[in-house]
Amino acid sequence: MKRRSLLLGTLALVFSGAVFANNPIVIKFSHVVALDTPKGKAAEHFKKLAEERTKGRVKVEVYPNSQLYKDKEELEALQLGAVQMLAPSLAKFGPLGVKEFEVFDLPYIFDNYAELHKVTQGPIGASLLAKLESKGIKGLAFWDNGFKQFSANKPLKKPEDFKGLKMRIQSSKVLDAEMRALSANPQVMAFSEVYQALQTGVVDGTENPPSNFYTQKMHEVQKHMTISDHGYLGYAVIVNKKFWDSLPGDIRPALEGAMKDATKYANDIAKSENDSDVDNIKKSGKTQVVTLTADERKALKRALTPVHKQMESRIGKELIESIYKETGFNANE
Repeated sequence: MKRRSLLLGTLALVFSGAVFANNPIVIKFSHVVALDTPKGKAAEHFKKLAEERTKGRVKVEVYPNSQLYKDKEELEALQLGAVQMLAPSLAKFGPLGVKEFEVFDLPYIFDNYAELHKVTQGPIGASLLAKLESKGIKGLAFWDNGFKQFSANKPLKKPEDFKGLKMRIQSSKVLDAEMRALSANPQVMAFSEVYQALQTGVVDGTENPPSNFYTQKMHEVQKHMTISDHGYLGYAVIVNKKFWDSLPGDIRPALEGAMKDATKYANDIAKSENDSDVDNIKKSGKTQVVTLTADERKALKRALTPVHKQMESRIGKELIESIYKETGFNANE
């Protein structure tokens, strides 16, 4: 009897293992940018590491370029469980009700990656990710894309150059205020629609890291890009919390390790990819790249930093000041 029970138990384990091998845990990872952007490459790197480290027990299906969902749709899809993983830009969490994430949209709040990483890789970043749990979302990591540059069909060097321009933005009250501070007209639009809008004149310009600008071929329909480094575009890698919590105990640590290494990979390539794409934009001969003088940059920063004060009641004065303290922010530099 004992041998029979043991045999049945062994057969059950073999059977369940076979079923599990034939039916791996599927993670659908959706995003809205091209495969050859920093986020696109990092998503593929995470897929590789996750599948290797779980020995095929997890299969990651990556869907780039809004193949499944556009900007406005993907967070709802995650909450409903239609996809398991996303890496939306940080501006997306304000409309979701976690307004603190809009602190990353504040113009000139970070001057460089070192200042930025003190926040995203420190206690402030961890506390922000934790705020997503009430929305049924587990935040895993921050991934860099890079610093944003303005573009239009005219040179943008001084605050007055923006007056009256229709500028595409993500859905963010901070970015809306940023454009209004420059007397421009903000136009909220899905990322997948921007190229055509620029091509047809529905909008006059936009703001993007060079990697997004180049891989989406915006350099074909914009005559000028200003190296302004006025804002940061980054992502939070998130999963459906119910799905994450239901994972087997030995799978979750393997995925956490894969995400940690994919995050280092993502952030290591972000700056080099953007620098390389500035060169590619210049080589194309289609977009003139404008480099601001020190005085021009200071004038633009002075015009934009009042947005920080304006947004205190929305984002939280204490959060903004904690970032100032962490980074040594100086509005006059």
